[in-house]
Amino acid sequence: MKKTGLRFLAVLLVLAMLCAGGTGMAAAAGSDNGILRIASVMNGDTESSRGISWATEEKSESVVLVSQNEDMSGAAEFTGSCERFQGYYMHKVTLSGLAAGTTYYYTVGDRTNRSRVCSFSTDPGRGEKVRFLAFADVQASSEANFAQAANVVRTGYEMFPDTAFSVALGDFVNDCTNEEWNWYFEQFAFLNDYVSMAPVAGNHEGNLKWFWFDSMFNIGKAENSDSVTGCYYSFDYGDAHIAVLNSNDMYPMSQQQINWLKNDMNETDATWKIVMMHRSLYSAGKHTNKPDSTIMRHMLLPVIDELDIDLVLGGHEHMYLRTYPVTGEGVVDTDTTYVSEIVDGQETLFAVSPEGTIHVMPSTAGTKRYSVNENALSYIQNAAAKMESTSGKGGIFTSISIDGGELVYQAYLVDDETGEVSLFDSFGIKKDAGGAVNEDWQELPTDAESNFAANIRNLFYEILWVLQHYLTEVLPQLIGSLL
Repeated sequence: MKKTGLRFLAVLLVLAMLCAGGTGMAAAAGSDNGILRIASVMNGDTESSRGISWATEEKSESVVLVSQNEDMSGAAEFTGSCERFQGYYMHKVTLSGLAAGTTYYYTVGDRTNRSRVCSFSTDPGRGEKVRFLAFADVQASSEANFAQAANVVRTGYEMFPDTAFSVALGDFVNDCTNEEWNWYFEQFAFLNDYVSMAPVAGNHEGNLKWFWFDSMFNIGKAENSDSVTGCYYSFDYGDAHIAVLNSNDMYPMSQQQINWLKNDMNETDATWKIVMMHRSLYSAGKHTNKPDSTIMRHMLLPVIDELDIDLVLGGHEHMYLRTYPVTGEGVVDTDTTYVSEIVDGQETLFAVSPEGTIHVMPSTAGTKRYSVNENALSYIQNAAAKMESTSGKGGIFTSISIDGGELVYQAYLVDDETGEVSLFDSFGIKKDAGGAVNEDWQELPTDAESNFAANIRNLFYEILWVLQHYLTEVLPQLIGSLL
């Protein structure tokens, strides 16, 4: 009887704990009244506007309340659109008339049901130091793997609480299901609730996953940017001008996107020119020699050189690669002057006014990692300042800070087993502050109709080039590796 009584008490205790836990979980799940996937992203002038988005299972109004006070007193109301997509109602509201360098608090929902309070800070403008965090290829297909990737990025946010915005370099999900997107937003709410994001379309939410990327985020898309496989856009932040490309727009990349990039970069007077994209132009992963990577590299590297881009950030390959300052396909700039300085207690090597572009592929924050492709093209190996797999080691997050004419890049590895953080790679660039618009630039057409003939010509040209490339370079390498 005594044991039976203890068992009965134990059962009661377990039931009480389950009920309490169930109540807590219900309260947590219902605390936002069915509001999911909240995000603020770049949309127009980053000093005065933002794009807010969220999802609901039921159709409702799209209302954002915005205040400079955390208690939401004196809030202004903004309204937007609501559209049905893949079983959810996707809400988009664009905020405008904001003050530069100011923290704003906001809630989303309708006029009855409201979300938790989130926040973001607007761009302080030119001449102010800014820092952003970048990570690539979360690409999880389980809640546990999303949680592990989120822990990597959370470590970065805790280390650098002055983070102004985040950059996700594509492949948010693996199979692009509603379940995966919900997991992503749940696990990354610690970041997305407090800083704005510059999202990049990856192939896992772009190729044959039509309109998913565009439905998730309220981005200020470039005029004529196609929303089917993603989108391209640009924004200023501090002393940097950043162009975000859609590398799903292929084969090859459309002439209208290339023309837009040329117009965009020639018309900025920012000190720093940065390009972000999913498919990396320099990589040594398993996709290196595939046609999509090959075509993208052949099409875009001359454009990057022409536009004097300082830094290109990419993903896709799930391994780490950083180049020296390079121009063209693997021409390493050996004349660059370097100086060494201590930054955050670490010795950092700065390239001084380099002629070329530094390309970085910062591995992945997630758990899916690739080895180094031993059949990588020789110019990649020659150009690589650091090339390494993080398989079995940990996830990577990166911090990029820009202060006038100084850019500092730091990549950190978070150990899978211990959670220990170590500096994995770092570099810096120094240059004269201030840029200039190209007054001689003649704007190119960016609509599909005007570029139809060019796209057809490029397609046939790239098919012939790829055939020649594989016959003369890739095939001999493969044969050599087998002999």
